[in-house]
Amino acid sequence: MNDQKIRVLVAKPGLDGHDRGAKTVASVLRDHGMEVIYTGLHQTPEMIAEAAQQEDVDVVGLSILSGAHMSLFPRVRDELVKRGLGDVLLIGGGIIPGDDVTKLESQGFAKLFGPGTNTEEIAKYVIAEMARRRAATGGRR
Repeated sequence: MNDQKIRVLVAKPGLDGHDRGAKTVASVLRDHGMEVIYTGLHQTPEMIAEAAQQEDVDVVGLSILSGAHMSLFPRVRDELVKRGLGDVLLIGGGIIPGDDVTKLESQGFAKLFGPGTNTEEIAKYVIAEMARRRAATGGRR
């Protein structure tokens, strides 16, 4: 297996002011050996994509509780693609209704985690998916 550390950007798009979950997930991912960058609150899609590009991340994880996921999540994805980062593993979490989960997954989000998801499940998913991607490409992402 590739010993290269997984680099993850955890971001809070929009005006959502609650970040306890995002900080908890970031901490758990670090505990699993990943390099984690947390952008803080009130990030625009452009700011998130720019940080992802500058930090050369493998994964972008978005967290939202405000209900604006159907407008903000696709905008983040578009900004990533615009910067040549369409191959980044894109995940998210928060309060997202099931129908919206299906729509977002069809738009390129690999996995969306709801409230109460065990954080170990998130870490194991990221590790397994990155191992699968690296094996398939013979390198990063």
